[in-house]
Amino acid sequence: MGAWEEYYLPVIGMVSLEFIYATMVIMNRVALVKGLSPRIFVFYRQACATLFTSPIAYLSRKETSNAGMDFRLFLLIFVTSFVGVALFQNLYNEGLYLASSSVTSAMFNLVPAVTFLMAAVLGLEQVNVKRSSNVAKMLGTTLCVGGAIAMTLLRGQKLLNTQVLSVTHNWLVGCLLLLASVFCWSSWLILQVPITKRYPDCLSLSAWTCFFSTIQTGIMALVVEPDPKAWVLSSALEVAACLFSGIFGSGAQYFIQCWCISLGT
Repeated sequence: MGAWEEYYLPVIGMVSLEFIYATMVIMNRVALVKGLSPRIFVFYRQACATLFTSPIAYLSRKETSNAGMDFRLFLLIFVTSFVGVALFQNLYNEGLYLASSSVTSAMFNLVPAVTFLMAAVLGLEQVNVKRSSNVAKMLGTTLCVGGAIAMTLLRGQKLLNTQVLSVTHNWLVGCLLLLASVFCWSSWLILQVPITKRYPDCLSLSAWTCFFSTIQTGIMALVVEPDPKAWVLSSALEVAACLFSGIFGSGAQYFIQCWCISLGT
């Protein structure tokens, strides 16, 4: 593997994800404010991701792609799909609706800090204050936490969802839900390390993740939203948000994340 594929391509992929995140947050926020249920939105998003990733994973599957798959790994992928996708997405989108797009983006910047702290506690990350890289990680963690706290406590006028009832309460609840989603996503990232070592086929892994999460989010949505009318997408914006989030925000995202983790970046 050359320097381009080993270093530059993963960096380009991760930077591209940030642009996808920004676009997705704005689109999703508008769709949720217009009346789309967060639980139903998550299900449609994951269903679109499954329809997008499954054919690609099947056509490009490796002959040895299922060689390392056993029941224990299968169960681990199922659990990580629930924690890192079903639970994460429901907490994230509910927090996005109750808070704001800017706060959601700021809170999501806590992911590297929380991931670093969790990895250090689990012994996956060595903390040595004599190394400049570790000092930079600790400083970055402090800045991320400080920025997230500032965004939570200091807020300006809302651009969307201008309801005035229980604004402060909704804001704090939204921030707490976003914080919980950060821990779910950080847990997913850490668990991808042993999974990708045993099952390096990132396309197939992404397809399984999308498939499991579609079932999980569908059950969760049916329990919370039993009314069939709530499942109808009433505007082109809602359809576009589901398609964009499913194809790029879930399908492409899981593949790029797993691929970069498998490279050790």
